[in-house]
Amino acid sequence: MIKFIVIGSGSKGNASLIYNEDTLIQIDMGLALSRVEPIFRELNKNIVDLDALLITHNHSDHISGVKLYHDNVKIYAGDGTFHDDQEYTVINDGEVITIGSLKITPFSTYHDANNPFGFLIESGDEKLCWITDTGKLDRSILKLCKNCTYYYLESNYDKRMLTNSRRPFFLKDRIAGDYGHLSNIQSTKYMAKMIGPKTKAVYLAHLSEECNTPEKALKPHQKVLDKLDGQVIELVACKQNEAVYGGDK
Repeated sequence: MIKFIVIGSGSKGNASLIYNEDTLIQIDMGLALSRVEPIFRELNKNIVDLDALLITHNHSDHISGVKLYHDNVKIYAGDGTFHDDQEYTVINDGEVITIGSLKITPFSTYHDANNPFGFLIESGDEKLCWITDTGKLDRSILKLCKNCTYYYLESNYDKRMLTNSRRPFFLKDRIAGDYGHLSNIQSTKYMAKMIGPKTKAVYLAHLSEECNTPEKALKPHQKVLDKLDGQVIELVACKQNEAVYGGDK
């Protein structure tokens, strides 16, 4: 079984715990310890109990808190993620790593960062697809992440809200580009191609507080799920300032 806790998801900081019966990992550390440590305590764990910290990419909302972990945790990230004295193990596209009883396949995503990655995480016969901060998904990603049990899938912005926002044009262009973020509609189209008979839930990630709302993100995805014949898939919008609990209930 796979369980996970999204501690925070958004441009103000990202961090999540993924675990099963005997393995505990974290994806990203862009939050203060005051946000993260209470979640560890809920699991009767501490930071030193982490088997690994996986980093999606080197933007500050995903790595700003890494140094708070000192040398207590083994870190995995794409080449060039860190340029200082931070020690880490370099991961590569498609090269499987095994951490405890979790099988993890990193895959390259499309973002304006140094070697950004998503992750396919497997525990027994369950799979969790982790995709955030990417401007598009290619055929290899869609194939790899087909029919997963759970999806953590970016749904960053509503196109009209982004267009009408006060953000400068270059930033709007970056966000909507192939190396930016997924819109609600893009996310919905990709979700429709990936979900399958084994899918239990989809968690929408990295919602913009200025250019999106949970309602706008959920609506197009739910329309797709409502058309499924006899299959019920839970749909959840993750939050910036409140933990969201997912996976095997």
